[in-house]
Amino acid sequence: MKIALTISGNDLKAPLDNRFGRAAKFLIYDLESDTFVTIDNQQNLNAAQGAGIQSAETVVRSGAKALVTAHCGPKAFRVLQSAGVKIYTTSAASVAEALADYRAGKLSESQSEDVAGHWV
Repeated sequence: MKIALTISGNDLKAPLDNRFGRAAKFLIYDLESDTFVTIDNQQNLNAAQGAGIQSAETVVRSGAKALVTAHCGPKAFRVLQSAGVKIYTTSAASVAEALADYRAGKLSESQSEDVAGHWV
């Protein structure tokens, strides 16, 4: 299974990006092969609108079945939820820490968005 994490760097040691829709990149981690790829999200960093929806569509297209991030807004949450992607929020400092918490079952699945739309 693949999971997506919001990232502001290029590897597992990088800080977790606190924002979903305007995250710098997504790290798509394959739990079965212990490999990952990064997907650039630069087009949404300064988008006037639609960043959450477009980012959610990117995650869905990646094949991820779960998202680990610090915050997720209402429109992105609806897109992800309707595509069957489970959303987990965390306050982990790094991608490695967030991934370890996910694997250990320490993260709870989000039942709703946790920030308003257009949150920066």
